[in-house]
Amino acid sequence: MSPNTDLDKWDLKRYSRHLLLSEVGVEGQCKLKSSAVLVIGAGGLGSPVLAYLAAAGVGRIGIVDFDAVEESNLQRQIIHNSSRIGQLKVESARAQVLAINPRCTVDVHATALTSTNALDIVADYDIVIDGTDNFPTRYLANDAAVISGKPYIYGSIFKFEGQVSVFNHANGPNYRDLYPEPPPPGLVPSCAEGGVLGVLPGVIGCIQATEAIKIILGLGSSLSGRLLLYNALEMEFRELKLSADPAAPPITALIDYRQFCGYTESTSDDPLPYEQMSVRQVSAELSRGWTPYVLDVRRPEEAAIAQLPFADTQIPLNELPKHLDTLPTDQDILVHCKLGGRSAEAAVLLKASGFKRVVNMNGGIDAWSAEIDTEIARY
Repeated sequence: MSPNTDLDKWDLKRYSRHLLLSEVGVEGQCKLKSSAVLVIGAGGLGSPVLAYLAAAGVGRIGIVDFDAVEESNLQRQIIHNSSRIGQLKVESARAQVLAINPRCTVDVHATALTSTNALDIVADYDIVIDGTDNFPTRYLANDAAVISGKPYIYGSIFKFEGQVSVFNHANGPNYRDLYPEPPPPGLVPSCAEGGVLGVLPGVIGCIQATEAIKIILGLGSSLSGRLLLYNALEMEFRELKLSADPAAPPITALIDYRQFCGYTESTSDDPLPYEQMSVRQVSAELSRGWTPYVLDVRRPEEAAIAQLPFADTQIPLNELPKHLDTLPTDQDILVHCKLGGRSAEAAVLLKASGFKRVVNMNGGIDAWSAEIDTEIARY
């Protein structure tokens, strides 16, 4: 990140407020112009990160995302807009970054970050910023940054709270020092399942962008060794100290992160205890006269938004153990949630409790709305 790019008249006018800061000046702006930052995820966190890095004059920005813009994204993912629904997020984000700063070089990686491609992608950038919402990708991004010797700026959000830190920087800890082991699958709901206050990722993402700019400029004290916790309802910031575990094994290679986080796929040698059907299979079976007892394990707030018209009852997953005696034992049970994760957990519980035939509807009500009945609201 050495300053090797001169500023021209456009730069001098564009970044004059930076240049007036003695801590930044021409030399600092040249550092920004010659820097390269990788942003993993062009969603809620990635939106403010991308916008402010572009506005600050970061010369090269990489964007990793494989998803497309959906209407439900627009409550918080401000890099996108209504006219780009259905467009790949990387393309939508690139258009907005270039609208903010036409001189920024934008690399798009329209793919999931995997153990196969992560090191090659990360190698081209000075800093890695995590805007993802799942544990396998967080561990992967951290490990790729550690192996590549790059700072990794972490952020996460849920409902009304968020957290930020800087890992693998200034001899500080990495993400595994904060979370040596991932939580069991399904224990921590995603924003798609639990919800999130729309402005929350703006706060956390702006802090992530601030940390990146400070690292590039060599200014101030980073969040390395510190975990910043933010509660929007109380408008409260707290801080926890972090340190590296000297006994932790070194990170030298990438692994199967879905398996590491417990997302093991079923095989013929290790079958699931319950059955699975796609929404199309469920629809076909229902049309042929199948009459299962339909159990919705979402929360009441979700059921108020959208329901399957043929659902029999709604019991949140965390309350299900207390209501098993209310379910029929002489009827097939079809379980669904929003996306299929919580219903899979419910199916395991039901089978372990003695229910004979339990079927999990893969993709949940979201897939049913997308593929079967578009009149049902998606959220």
